[in-house]
This record gives sequence, C-alpha cells and structure tokens, in this order.
Amino acid sequence: MAIITFMSHERKETGQTLSLAAVATQLAIEHNYRTLIVSTSFADKILENCFWDYEKSNMSAISNQMEIGSKVGVESGVEALTRVLAGNRTSPEIIRNYSKTILKDRLDMLVSPRTTDYQEYASITPNYADILQMANRYYDMVIVDLSDRLPPNDMNNILQISNLVVVNITQRMECIDNFLKLREENEFYKGKNIMLLIGRYDSFSKYNIKNITRYLREKRDVNAIPYNTLFFEACSEAKILDFFLKIRNITDETDRNYVFLKETKNVIATIIYKLQELQMKI
Repeated sequence: MAIITFMSHERKETGQTLSLAAVATQLAIEHNYRTLIVSTSFADKILENCFWDYEKSNMSAISNQMEIGSKVGVESGVEALTRVLAGNRTSPEIIRNYSKTILKDRLDMLVSPRTTDYQEYASITPNYADILQMANRYYDMVIVDLSDRLPPNDMNNILQISNLVVVNITQRMECIDNFLKLREENEFYKGKNIMLLIGRYDSFSKYNIKNITRYLREKRDVNAIPYNTLFFEACSEAKILDFFLKIRNITDETDRNYVFLKETKNVIATIIYKLQELQMKI
C-alpha cells in the first residue's frame, strides 16, 4: 500500500527513530494495517532496543547457536534477504520469514544489518530499494528508518520510491532554517509527499507548532511527538509496546500521557490522510 520513510538532514538528535517507533506501535494497536518497520542503521540497535532486550536474550541465543550450529544472531534478515535476492528466489511473502514479529499479524520488523564493517554494510544497502518494493506488495504499510550512514545513492533510491517522506526537525531555529534552505535548494522537498515532524517536542518553547507552521509557511499545522519521560524510559527498557497498551484508555486530558497519545494519534491521522490525498491525485 505505501512506503513511508522517516529521515532527517540534521546531525544532531531529532528524535527520528523514537518518533517512528511511537507511530508504528500506536498504528499497529489502533488500526488493522499489516505493518513492517525497516531499520537501515549501521552498528546501531536503538530502534530494535525499543522492542527487544538483547542483553537478556543474548545468552540463550548463544546457547542455541552451540546446539544447532546455525547463524542465529550472527546476521540479520536483510543480510539473508540479500542472498535470496542474488539467487532470484523471491516472493513478497518471503519478507515476513526474515522479519521479527512485534505484534502478531499487525507489526513486524526487518532489523538492521548485523555487520560492524562499513564496507560490508555498504555492499548490502543497494538491496534496500528492491526489498522495500517487494515488502510493499505484502504489507499495508512499510515504515523505513532512514539512516544517515547509508551511501548517498542508496539513500536517494529509497526516498524516490517512498510514497511519503517524514522529515524530522527540532525546535532549534538553526534546524528550522536549515529545512527552509533545503527546500529552496532541492525541488524534492517541495513535493506534496513531504511531511514535517517535530521530535521531542516541548509545547512551552516559543518555537511551538503554530509559530513553526507560520514561519515555514505551511498550509497545515506541523505535527509533533511530545517529549515524554515515561515513553523514553520504556524505549530504553524494551517496553514500548507495554507502554502504549497501558496508556490507550487514558481519558484525563491533564495527564501528560494523554497529551502524548493524542499527538501520536494526530501524526498517524495526518499520515493516513496524506496517503489518501496523494492516492486521489495519481
């Protein structure tokens, strides 16, 4: 149905990965979409650590390797898929076989390459575009966490096949101006499939949603994922799914978790609306 790519041109932290994790998790809970998260990072498990505690599972994985002599934990699904692509033995359903289940029949993840050698990583990344297009034939939503470590050509290929590109920014004036400059210099970022998202949002800043929207001359309000201590702690403890399940029935509007959930739902609603809008214009 759609490839949705979260990206940022900023070197400083924008909250891109955790914003994606929040959106994908709540999307899986709230909507009946079959969704795949795709991590493209190099030597970085921030996204995966939101869902799995690798320290606790590491010993059992080593034990399994010793017992069955396999490569369990040595390589990722994308590395295995690269070999499958080379052998031309592919079908859209095969993506699920190499992905990890987060929420059955709702949310899977294709984890990032396990290699710690950048040259090896760069030899794998050209396959992402083909993998994403194949996954898009099986899943309703394919949500990509675009790493800034990707070779530029591979990064561009992913952006070009994306139905929607979520550009993550911060409330720093420098970051906001950087996006303005980027949009002026690159036609791609003037497209209707570009959506802005403020990560780690602080509503008390003078650079709030309304002011940023006005400054950037956007027709609709820029979306945001608020900073929430409990959410960030849940991400660090591999308990993000538990966190969203616990807060889903909150009704107290003064509760900070209510505000966090409301804004996350607003981001999802905007994504769905923009995808529908773009589909109507095809």
